[in-house]
Amino acid sequence: MISVDEAIKRIVAAFNPGATEIVPISEGVGRVLAEDAHARMDQPPFAVSAMDGYALRYADARKPGSLLTVIGTSPAGQPFLGQVGENQCIRIFTGGVMPDGTDTVVIQENVQRSENHVQLNLAAEPNRHVRPAGLDFHNGDKLVAAGRRLTGRDLSLLAAGDLPELVVRRRPRIAIAATGDELTLPGAPKSKGAIVASSGYAIAAMIENWGGSAQYLGIVPDQEEAIGALPERAREFDLLVTLGGASVGDHDLIQKALGPRGLEINFWKIAMRPGKPLLFGRIGTLPLLGLPGNPVSSVVCALLFLRPAILAMLGQSWDRDRSYARLAAPLAANDGRQDYLRARYLHQNGEKQVIPMPIQDSSMLSALARAEILIVRPPYAPAVEAGSLIEVLSLADV
Repeated sequence: MISVDEAIKRIVAAFNPGATEIVPISEGVGRVLAEDAHARMDQPPFAVSAMDGYALRYADARKPGSLLTVIGTSPAGQPFLGQVGENQCIRIFTGGVMPDGTDTVVIQENVQRSENHVQLNLAAEPNRHVRPAGLDFHNGDKLVAAGRRLTGRDLSLLAAGDLPELVVRRRPRIAIAATGDELTLPGAPKSKGAIVASSGYAIAAMIENWGGSAQYLGIVPDQEEAIGALPERAREFDLLVTLGGASVGDHDLIQKALGPRGLEINFWKIAMRPGKPLLFGRIGTLPLLGLPGNPVSSVVCALLFLRPAILAMLGQSWDRDRSYARLAAPLAANDGRQDYLRARYLHQNGEKQVIPMPIQDSSMLSALARAEILIVRPPYAPAVEAGSLIEVLSLADV
């Protein structure tokens, strides 16, 4: 058995960033930028007023009581096209273009207006309430770096930079197949001994959430011919994920069925719990990730191993997110396998602490669904007391 970190390292090394494509900015959320995105204009493109008031020359408004003649208006989108001269001003509104000759805005609360004149209650401040051209960014500035998964805030910035289209990584295409004669679909008639194939729905949702494109191939019976046909069914995909069949039982047929068809195993079995019987290899050019059939094990293993594979295909770096929290209850010493305990947060002694779910059976989806984090216990970790800091892994992406 190999370690979790070694397994992740091997998986990440097996994938390269995928092809690129161009998408309209309206379809950019959640996509990974393949090239640095640069502004195509200044923002703002011209000096504008930050307030409602009067645009004027600071030289004419240095003293309280200064009297200026109003010669026009400049609302947003309708700039005043003339020149502002000595002792003149323009009625301006937020977002309005600063007219030629002006350099300062006096807010409307600080003047007295009478017909076509304004008198200042206070002396003006130079360049006050003016947003100069390029205050936010300039034409050619890098707005978003390659490798970033785009958020709504990113798209707003890129739109302001006048970018109608984006160069992004193609979504990794991942095929999912559940194996087992005992499996059935939700709502389908159940024979004695049948169980619902539940893991595939979680794995597909996680793939989509992480930036991939999932295709569920359905349930494959425990027949060598059916399992052996999976590589052909998945030949247009970037990765085949199987659920179950990777252990050592008589009905665990992944290696038996795919070995004669060219399966090259990179590793099999990891020193972890849950999820020991995990397989990673390749059939020709098609990578294969064999997740455990146990539903909790498959979800935990997808978080640990499938997500880094997707990140690698998207050209993103994988960094182990090491976070720590304080224990609300003691933990016994661990054995030789890295343990991932389903846990939840609670508020105790004025801080947020973590407590393991009372039952850690890897078949219990209800405990996984209620869990907020995984407590990470390294191999042979000693017993720890309540109040100790311990490493945790967020389930927010699951």
